[in-house]
Amino acid sequence: MSLLRTVLTVTAASLLSLTGAALPAGATGASGSGLVVGTERAADPPPAPKKRFTIKDDRVDQSAGLARSQNYEGIWWTVNDLGASPEVIGVDDAGKVQAVLGLKAPVKDVEAIAVDKSGTIYIADIGDNKKNRDLIEVYTIPEPSNLEDSESVKFHRYDFEYPDGAHDAETLLIDPESRRLFFVTKVASGKAGIYAAPEQASREGTNELSKIADAPAGVTDGTFVPDGSLAVLRSLNDVATVEWSDEPNVVARATTPSAQGESIALSDSGNAILIGSKSSAIYEVAVPSRKPAANPTTPKATPTPAEDAADAGETTKKSHSLRWILIGAALFAIIITFLTFPPGRRERLDRMAENARLTGQTPPDPHGRRRAA
Repeated sequence: MSLLRTVLTVTAASLLSLTGAALPAGATGASGSGLVVGTERAADPPPAPKKRFTIKDDRVDQSAGLARSQNYEGIWWTVNDLGASPEVIGVDDAGKVQAVLGLKAPVKDVEAIAVDKSGTIYIADIGDNKKNRDLIEVYTIPEPSNLEDSESVKFHRYDFEYPDGAHDAETLLIDPESRRLFFVTKVASGKAGIYAAPEQASREGTNELSKIADAPAGVTDGTFVPDGSLAVLRSLNDVATVEWSDEPNVVARATTPSAQGESIALSDSGNAILIGSKSSAIYEVAVPSRKPAANPTTPKATPTPAEDAADAGETTKKSHSLRWILIGAALFAIIITFLTFPPGRRERLDRMAENARLTGQTPPDPHGRRRAA
């Protein structure tokens, strides 16, 4: 009997101790500060590059830039690299030329094209491989009222000067809200620069540029995303996403399917980019995005407040149920131990009664009274 009582007593004590130990940390009360965390989902891979079209027209010799039209759906404007008499060429999403606009302007090295939200086309004469130009020029023309050829289009000219000497450049950016111009210089290695034009460029005199940030090497074209929060810069073999602020900085990069990358433009939806090369093959790719921050050894993600509350409620409910089950089992064991088997006294009386029977003596009174002789 003593052995059985001991086993039941130990069992009851163990069950009581488990009512606390079985509860998860942070779920033992309403004021617990435990944080429920889960494994972080891997970032969804970007969609594979998709070939959109190829420009197969002798009038597009070497496409040096690409810009989505604001007034015509499915039309992109491009310019040829070099060329003494520049032409702005409109191509559709099948790669067919729909319009050729001629400019009678004394250009040196046209390298970029852009379109602002009002439909003004900017032709950037900014190439300078020998770095000997005193000025660079940007010409503007309106998008035509009809998609048809024009031998001579009227233009406006803006002159710009770098603050630190001549630079080669192939990239013109236009802020989608303010329409302020930015130029990205091109170097083979090391750091290039991002230069800002005055907020309101003037056609009278020379506009002084100011350097606002470093830029990656080898940039050949660029564009802003529609809200102006990011710019995407094209190089020969990749694209870089730049977080646009008072100090622009590169936050993500991705390789591209074509080498000799020369151009970049927004896609039809504005949610992706089109990239081109001198071969005139145009691909659609996703804008490279910053990878989510993660613990380098144990990636975890903090749930949303709603998920956190739901998980905590479910955990608390399960913990309370488990606690009451264990407490009930412990109380049952205690009752069996101490009511069915009172400690010590019954066992001593049983032993004394057995000894009396064997020796022929009078058995003891179970209530502790002495028996008459």
